[in-house]
Amino acid sequence: MFRRGRHIGLAAVSQNRRSLVMVDLNPAACTLAVHNIAAAGMGDRVEVRQGRIDEMLEWDERFSVIIADPPWVPTADIVQFPQDPTIAIDGGADGLDLARTACAVIHAHLAIGGSAVLQLGSSEQVDAMDVYLDRDLGSDLGVAEVRHFDRGVLVRLER
Repeated sequence: MFRRGRHIGLAAVSQNRRSLVMVDLNPAACTLAVHNIAAAGMGDRVEVRQGRIDEMLEWDERFSVIIADPPWVPTADIVQFPQDPTIAIDGGADGLDLARTACAVIHAHLAIGGSAVLQLGSSEQVDAMDVYLDRDLGSDLGVAEVRHFDRGVLVRLER
C-alpha cells in the first residue's frame, strides 16, 4: 500500500477515520509521505508539515496519540549504515539529541490521558530518556511499556 519510507503514522490511522499531522525535517520523507497519502486516498485527513518538530506545532495543539521516530544512532556509528541518509539516522553524540526534542514536544502537546510511542535504539537509551523526562524536563510523562525488537526499541509513554 505504501512506498518504502516513513509511513508509521499512515499505518496507524489507515484502519480508522482519525486525522493525522505528520512532521518531518527531511524534504524527501515529506515528498514520499505526500505520495503515500494520495495513494491511500487519505488526503482529506492527513497534513504534512516539513520542518523541525519543535517548530511545526502551534502552542495550543494537543494530540491523543503521538508517534515519534527520531534518529537514534550515535553520530560515531552512522558509518555502519552507509545506505541510510545521515539526516534520517544521526541522533547526535549519544543518539538522543532528537529524542530529547521529541520528548519535549510530546510533553507539551500530548493530551491528558494520551499515549505516545517513541522509537529508540537500545534499553540504555530508554533508561536515559526516562531520567531526562523526570529530572531534566520535570515531565509528568512516564514509561508505561517497552518492547524490544531486532532493530530498536519501542517505548510507550503515558501521562
